[in-house]
Amino acid sequence: MKKTDSSEQRIAIVTGASRGIGNAIARRLAADGHHVLLVSRTEGPLNDACESIKSDGGTATARPCDVSDSEGWGNCVSGIAKEFGRLDILVNNAGILRDGLLMRMTDADFDAILNVHLKAVFVSARAAVRPMMSNRYGRIVTIGSVTGLIGRPGQANYSAAKAGAIGLTKSLAREFATKGITANVVAPGFIETDMTTDLPERLKQEGISMTPMRRFGKPEEVAAAVSFLVSEDAGYITGQVVCVDGGIAM
Repeated sequence: MKKTDSSEQRIAIVTGASRGIGNAIARRLAADGHHVLLVSRTEGPLNDACESIKSDGGTATARPCDVSDSEGWGNCVSGIAKEFGRLDILVNNAGILRDGLLMRMTDADFDAILNVHLKAVFVSARAAVRPMMSNRYGRIVTIGSVTGLIGRPGQANYSAAKAGAIGLTKSLAREFATKGITANVVAPGFIETDMTTDLPERLKQEGISMTPMRRFGKPEEVAAAVSFLVSEDAGYITGQVVCVDGGIAM
């Protein structure tokens, strides 16, 4: 665990941080010396994740919030910046699935995915850029998906939201390029999480066969990419999509 003076700690928000990729990102950023605000709507697992980081020597705070509640989520981000006097890093990772073939997909299924994977990114970025501009430093990373680049049957809503997040990120990158703020997307492929563990064996093998490296990635491998993109070393990288996908989208 990197030792950092509290006055020099960067403040980082990570959504969907109670498990999976989000939890790996939160743990990595805490190990890098940042103070991490873990956000999730599941309060019990969120508190457990926060305490686990603290037991490993990191600093973290739990912030229960549903990112699909636009007003509440925007106020949460603004409140964090006000409470800590700064906001340096925003990682949009929260996600849900409402898969289904297009002809059977309901408006509610489509809207729910866009609210979490696209509108919530817009809402949090809008709230975050003001304090970031004040400090002339900001890193916005959105966890996308290779699905947003190549599409996937049964995921028209998810693919559309992830593709939209890429367009939004590129616009953010151009709009704030001279303000010390970068915006990038990390697009994972098949990653070992609770979600993929529960997949039928047939679908697991299909995912492996699609991946040139012939394996699922690990959450820590996604977290490593995020760690670099939010660092000072990545200050000249913006508007990019970094695929952590074993070669699927190349």
